[in-house]
Amino acid sequence: MTRLIRRPVPLRARLSLEQAGIHPLLARLFAARGVIDAQELDAHPSSLLPPCLLKGVDHAAHRLADAIERGEKILIIGDYDCDGATATALGVRALHALGANVDYLVPDRFRLGYGLSPELARLASERHPTLIVTVDNGIASVEGVAEAKRLGMAVIVTDHHLPTHELPPADAIVNPNQPGCPFPSKALAGVGVMFYVALAVRAELRRRARFQGRREPNFASLLDLVALGTIADLVPLDRNNRLLVSQGLARIRRRQSTPGILALFALAGRPPERATSQDLGFLIGPRLNAAGRLAEMTLGIECLLAQDMPKALALAQKLDAINRDRRELEADMRLEAERLIDRLAPNDRASLVLYDPSWHPGVIGILAGRIKDRYHRPTFVFAPAEEGLLRGSGRSIPSLHLRDALDLVAKRCPGLLLRFGGHAQAAGLSLRLEDLALFEEVFEDIARQLLAPEELTRTVHTDDALEDAYYNLTTVRMLEETVWGQGFPPPLFDDVFEVVEQKLLKEKHLKLVLKHNGVNYSAIRFNWSEPLPPRIRAVFRLGADDWQGMSALALTVEHHAMP
Repeated sequence: MTRLIRRPVPLRARLSLEQAGIHPLLARLFAARGVIDAQELDAHPSSLLPPCLLKGVDHAAHRLADAIERGEKILIIGDYDCDGATATALGVRALHALGANVDYLVPDRFRLGYGLSPELARLASERHPTLIVTVDNGIASVEGVAEAKRLGMAVIVTDHHLPTHELPPADAIVNPNQPGCPFPSKALAGVGVMFYVALAVRAELRRRARFQGRREPNFASLLDLVALGTIADLVPLDRNNRLLVSQGLARIRRRQSTPGILALFALAGRPPERATSQDLGFLIGPRLNAAGRLAEMTLGIECLLAQDMPKALALAQKLDAINRDRRELEADMRLEAERLIDRLAPNDRASLVLYDPSWHPGVIGILAGRIKDRYHRPTFVFAPAEEGLLRGSGRSIPSLHLRDALDLVAKRCPGLLLRFGGHAQAAGLSLRLEDLALFEEVFEDIARQLLAPEELTRTVHTDDALEDAYYNLTTVRMLEETVWGQGFPPPLFDDVFEVVEQKLLKEKHLKLVLKHNGVNYSAIRFNWSEPLPPRIRAVFRLGADDWQGMSALALTVEHHAMP
């Protein structure tokens, strides 16, 4: 069952935005998302929060500037998701532009797991760096940082994940979520943190007169990477993140982006000139993530580092092929997951925990997200890891903070979780195969304690009806140009329609003609094969159907109910 709730629109905020020149429809949508002043929508780079507010950034900048001036070898330790890949590529590009001797290393997720582990520290030492910089990881790598220090390497941690009770013994830590950090935006992605570190290093080198007689590098050229990693990592789009993404999208639309991102747009069949935040999240990000899930993220990072289009296209084609393999693998895993769920009576549970020995550990996060979306239950999916161990990936509903729930599991059953970490809505862990049943029991008990019964009913927030005058491509383009994402969701409208025609496509999608106020509209209901009644209350997105150079208005029905 899905509960539909229309977002309230504060009248004073809406009128204030309209008076400031914001389009009336956008003013309504922005006001419903908490915007009260047009200044919050200012996308000029000067409105960015300053780097100096980040705790530890001055120490990190000073140490990196020393390394650059002394010609030390710097090694970036990345992560194998899109945020980690963009953060790694950004770090390499930025430090190289500043004159650094810089390289990168990404752990094999199937052999070394996540973050700077002691094993990875020993592997890193074989490259003889004097300074390690972690990106999108490291805040929980207490043992790994200690091992790197024992081996004679300095360590700077740049991360955005929530810290554990113990911070790593790094030379500097830059993380807006570390204790005592005054940076107002706690929602920076890993790539956003590294972008701020790059700005601080440039400022430190400027103070040292490093750029006398030569031009400073323009780090605005890195904002396409920031936009991609921020959207793909599903961090909340607060004002600062919206500004970063807006600037990055503007560069992509002007084709001032890195060749790798332009190549990925080409493989996705989407013109960069019309790039949207949804494109980054649903078309570009998954193609990069596929490399880290099924192969090595080095392929994705090299695509982002490519200096010319021929090389970028060749790498993007490999990423696209891997992503197709990932989709096929995911489809097979979903079928098996549904068979397992049929035995669990999901409506009687507060959580779902699934495992199959044939599942691929690189795809369990996606599968957990799909199951969570369908059943509206916090979900963990497990796959075999090293001998006798399981690796789990979880996704949660808004009412349950997943990492905090895992912390409760760890406190209730010490030793049950071998490793865990993550965010409010996504987390990972490892445990022994023989402990899976115990984890399922304890996690279900904690979910029941933390979740009220009504919170297990999916709630969809809509933006009310759409005025007839806005059913056109002009509105579509205006909405496409706006930055939407986590915490600032794209508009969903709802209204009552007559179902004039319906036809099943590929045995799983409904092609529709819907009538509203005497006008017929083309529409589609993806992943729905059952016939619709003659009249429905449709929750829909406004979009365009592009075909052979022509565009036509089309509605995508996300939910429907009886009127």
